[in-house]
Amino acid sequence: MRDHQYFVYILTNKNKAVLYVGVTNNLERRLVEHYFGKHSFTKKYNVHFLIYYERFQYIEDAINREKELKGWTRAEKESLIENENSDWNFWNELVMEAWPPSREMLIEYKE
Repeated sequence: MRDHQYFVYILTNKNKAVLYVGVTNNLERRLVEHYFGKHSFTKKYNVHFLIYYERFQYIEDAINREKELKGWTRAEKESLIENENSDWNFWNELVMEAWPPSREMLIEYKE
């Protein structure tokens, strides 16, 4: 039986002024997509810096957590982030082998 992994994540922009909550089954691929502006909100606000994520085995749990976090105030989200990432460091390089990603990586994930 395959062990599935799902992620709920929070991204921000360079100035840490915007918070975006999302869910995915492939965190690396999703970070590449956000970096190259494949999602309208994150493209508009240049949001692709990973500052928080949680891992889940079941998609239902991940979706429920995403919905929960999207309902939180900014202050509640900031508190959550600061418990795990007090300096609001960008974790992209911790999650991916290469950051920033190349266009080839975007093409690779489409195949």
